[in-house]
Order: sequence, then C-alpha cells, then structure tokens
Amino acid sequence: MALGFFRKKSSGTGKDPATTPVYGGMADKQTKYEALVHALHADIYRYAYWLCRDPQVAEDLVQETFLRAWKAIDTLIDDKAAKAWLITILRRENARRFERKQFDLIDLDEHPQSDQDALHSEQEMENEWLRRHIARLPAEYQEPLLLQVLGGFSGEEIAAQLGLNKNTVMTRLFRARNQIKEAMESAAQQRGHTNG
Repeated sequence: MALGFFRKKSSGTGKDPATTPVYGGMADKQTKYEALVHALHADIYRYAYWLCRDPQVAEDLVQETFLRAWKAIDTLIDDKAAKAWLITILRRENARRFERKQFDLIDLDEHPQSDQDALHSEQEMENEWLRRHIARLPAEYQEPLLLQVLGGFSGEEIAAQLGLNKNTVMTRLFRARNQIKEAMESAAQQRGHTNG
C-alpha cells in the first residue's frame, strides 16, 4: 500500500488527509496487520502444510487466512490471542477447501507409495511413519494433538479453540499419544519378528 499517496494534500480543502481520523485508523490497522504477518506467518504456514502436505495448497491457505484476518483485524482485541485466532481462521479455510471439492478416495494400504527414493534417511522415514499414523487418528484426537505439537498451544488454549473443556482436551491428548505409542510398539515387534 503506497502510504505516500494518502499523505498528499487534497487540492480543494487544503487539509492533510494524514491528520484525519480515518487515515490514522487505517495506518494503525496496517501496522497491526504487518506485525501479525511478520510474527506468525511461519507458524501458520507450518500448520497449513501439516494439514494438506502440499506447499502450493499450504501457501493458498495461508494467503486466504491472512486475507480474512485483514478484513477482520478490528475484531482482534487481545494480541496474545492472535496465533489462536489465525489458526481458527486457517482451520475454517481448510474445511472450506473440502466443501468446495469432491475427492476420489482410495485406500492407501492398497496403493503403496511408489516413490520410496524421496525418503532418504531413517529420520525422514520415521517422520513419514509418524505423520501417517497421526493422520489415521480420529479427528477428535488428531486435532488437539496437532494444535499442541505444531501450534505449541496449552491444554487451556486448545480447549478454547475447540470449544471443549480442558479435561476433555487432556484426555484426548493422552489417548492420541497412547495410540501412537501402541502403533510404535507394534511396529517394533513386527520388525523384531521379521529380523529374527
């Protein structure tokens, strides 16, 4: 936005638009928005990427999220709630993506991944295994876990975002972690049987 354009004196009145309340409010809005984008863009992108696993779609989601944030920036009263506010917007944008589009569903177990060369190291394989198992969790367990792990939110913050009480969130986090742990133990046992 070219702020210099707004600072020119209007030819008819002789008043400087920069001194009008409308301009002052716009400058405050712009400053607040730019600070928001600068501080939280990386976190919002990381969460978007975890949701969709596609860099272009993640960028589109982030762009839509910040566009909606710009339109509603005046509703953000507490700056400490900005991250939770943006993640809520992002989750809604991601849901809208599925409302607009019908996907062909396939069973991933019947269609093994053909590009195994993409997983170069053991750590990358473990990360991919973990991502797949988190994706298999029921949404009621998956969402709080992702908000905690990727978003860095506390149990209380997650509860507020999801409209649940804190005890419910903590129970779901516990169960999600247990399901992942059980899957890891099962995979380790299977490796032990095939190696032995």
